[in-house]
Amino acid sequence: MKIGVQSIHFNADSKLLDFIQKKANKLDQFFDQIISGEVYLKLENVEDEANKISEIKLIVPGGTLFAKEQCKSFEEATDLAIESLRKQITKHKDKTRAKLSEHKAILSESEAADY
Repeated sequence: MKIGVQSIHFNADSKLLDFIQKKANKLDQFFDQIISGEVYLKLENVEDEANKISEIKLIVPGGTLFAKEQCKSFEEATDLAIESLRKQITKHKDKTRAKLSEHKAILSESEAADY
């Protein structure tokens, strides 16, 4: 899967980029039709220690999935966002399967009515 990473207000090191790519590749186990993904890493200027934000957007057939997490480290925020996306992928697959089986049922009914 092709993942684009953009770091806003700082330069991300290669270790962080490799970590993000490795975590994102695990999503292919759950849904192999992911077209592409974008990761936005942001640093907020706030007093709070948890000022690192990871936003992940996945393009899948039939829609877009998005997750945003804010934590003390980019790794932790990325982990939580990936877990959220995994749940969204599971729901998306269930919905598309339900629609597909619904269409098959309608087709089989119309074929039976023709005879």
